[in-house]
Amino acid sequence: MTMFAAIWTAISLALLTAGAASAGGCGTVDFEGTSFSVCEATPGDDIRLYLRDEAGDILGTFDRLGAEAAREGREIVFAMNGGMYHADRRPVGLYVEDGVEEAGLVTRAGPGNFGLLPNGVLCIQGDAVLVMESRAFEAAAPECAFASQSGPMLVIDGALHPRFLPDSTSQFIRNGVGVRGDGAFFAVISDTPVTFHHFARFFRDVLETPNALFMDGKVSRLFAPDFGRRDIGFPFGPMLAVTRAAD
Repeated sequence: MTMFAAIWTAISLALLTAGAASAGGCGTVDFEGTSFSVCEATPGDDIRLYLRDEAGDILGTFDRLGAEAAREGREIVFAMNGGMYHADRRPVGLYVEDGVEEAGLVTRAGPGNFGLLPNGVLCIQGDAVLVMESRAFEAAAPECAFASQSGPMLVIDGALHPRFLPDSTSQFIRNGVGVRGDGAFFAVISDTPVTFHHFARFFRDVLETPNALFMDGKVSRLFAPDFGRRDIGFPFGPMLAVTRAAD
């Protein structure tokens, strides 16, 4: 275990001891002078993706997400934007919700961060959460109760994305997800602008996730009431959330 991973483990245990949340929990970790908000969950927690409400309308905001969760007798532990989207907020690339595919997998290169291959897929199976490179995902064809494709991959089988430059000047607030070898699931947002290279190294070297996926930048936001985060902004598309039974 690296020094940084040991630091995170101590923070994680402190969160659990303090009872920060009955499912999941969030903390702050500093890495090379940058603060990252890190939320952790396990496959036993209620991890899922949300796009539309009961009427089929795109939710778009954390307030509406909270109302949808409440309708199901749940409350939000933490939530963040869960994938890229078109101007009408429909998902870009593969999107699966409750086993129903709304948009198909895209494996060709294209413009923007999404098309910066290799990109990848977040796949939530209920008993496991996977982050896989898109073409490997296509070949393996795992069954996903929920799935969201985004890109680029941050870490692929322990290696950083080959296009990331350590001296890049492109810095944004970024969010992403990764899964550690023991199944722990991490949703992370940088508290200040970072490069792709710095962000990816945080996943690889601190959280020790062999595979990690960039979800978005610029529009990245976190909602975690127990952690004191209630980011606001324009409506977006898919949202990732961990919920618990409401009191």
